[in-house]
Amino acid sequence: MNAPTFPELHLSEQALRSLDRAGYEHPTPIQAQAIPPALAGKDLVGVAATGTGKTAAFLLPIVERLAARPSRGSPRALVLAPTRELAVQIAEQLHRFGDSRGVRGAVVIGGVGMSPQTQALRDHEVVVATPGRLVDHLAHGTARLDRIEVLVLDEADRMLDMGFKPQLTRILARLPRARQTLLFSATVGDEVAEFASSHLRDPVRIEVTRSGTTAARAVQQVFLADQREKMPVLLALLAADDLSTLVFTRTKRRADKVARVLERAGHKVARIHADRSQAQRRMALEGFRNGFYRVLVATDIAARGIDVADIGHVVNFDMPHVPEDYVHRVGRTARMAASGRASSFASPEELDLLRGIERLTRAAIPRGEVPRESPEFRAELERAAAAEANPGAGARPAGMNRNRRRAAAHHARRGAAETPASAGSKPATPRHVGSWGPKRHKPSRSGPR
Repeated sequence: MNAPTFPELHLSEQALRSLDRAGYEHPTPIQAQAIPPALAGKDLVGVAATGTGKTAAFLLPIVERLAARPSRGSPRALVLAPTRELAVQIAEQLHRFGDSRGVRGAVVIGGVGMSPQTQALRDHEVVVATPGRLVDHLAHGTARLDRIEVLVLDEADRMLDMGFKPQLTRILARLPRARQTLLFSATVGDEVAEFASSHLRDPVRIEVTRSGTTAARAVQQVFLADQREKMPVLLALLAADDLSTLVFTRTKRRADKVARVLERAGHKVARIHADRSQAQRRMALEGFRNGFYRVLVATDIAARGIDVADIGHVVNFDMPHVPEDYVHRVGRTARMAASGRASSFASPEELDLLRGIERLTRAAIPRGEVPRESPEFRAELERAAAAEANPGAGARPAGMNRNRRRAAAHHARRGAAETPASAGSKPATPRHVGSWGPKRHKPSRSGPR
């Protein structure tokens, strides 16, 4: 049976023209299966991997519905996304399809001021928001959701994994019961299934890819390397080709460290994590998209929101704690009809995480040979060993956490203060800052009252 074309999906002439201007030729499987029931006003659960075109699958029906019955005032459609980057990406797509038809979108995300968002919430037809910032507006009385006709939950599994269920519950309580709800997810575990059964009415279920399926064209491999070998392996892989590379780390501090080492090795590197401002994150993403940066180092905050068409290589520097995150990380490469690579580094303490991923994906990830003979691998291993042996002045001793460093600094200052300045002089009194015990109040001369 031949795949349907966009005209066969019963889209309007205006929608077909916007698709043509955007360069869309044929609908992807999720678009072909999701657009007709969404146009018919039915609730829907769509299961599709990242990068399969599901954003257009829900935006096109929204634009068709709102453009057919224009109405100003408060928002009529709400799209919820787990990260700022994904919300911005969705809003850009909405701009592409909706502007020519008078359907405008307001982006409501953290990291920027609330005042401009407040005005946009009053006069835009569609709100694209992260749950946390939208709840802030609801608490301040600056958002009205009583006219919402369509709700979209994009990357629902990620929102629930990130702990947004309380915020989602508060938002859903403010929405009309008579609405259409579209839920999209790359994986459907028990939590997502329970959420869908509680908040959707007799939904149409579309499963383009089996839940837990990774990108088919991504060549995957895992390197069994200990923690000290991870950076040498990464440098060896980067030296082997010139592909644009997205590196995922577990923590913000680790992302900064990896970026510093890569910069020292001569690579053009940008970073994205929660401590970076929205402007810094936007500049990093734009620089990576246009090729100014070859490597982007990110925490999981970016796993669902990086809209870059040609990422050649995704590297899991740290194995994700949630197996479903592996599916989304790998989905950043080999998007649509492209191919790509996905490499993961698993230390001995991460083998249980690796086994959890293989259970979810129902496939063993091929083991790669650690490139220990690579010049880049050996040079970085030697450099790290030399730095550990001679950390230099001011470097913290290995194994010293923040509290121990503070205690050591305090004892050093106290010891220096108690050292006599000269023979025969009294020990210096250490500077007193604050009080360690409860204050003792002197009794009043007038006696108790």
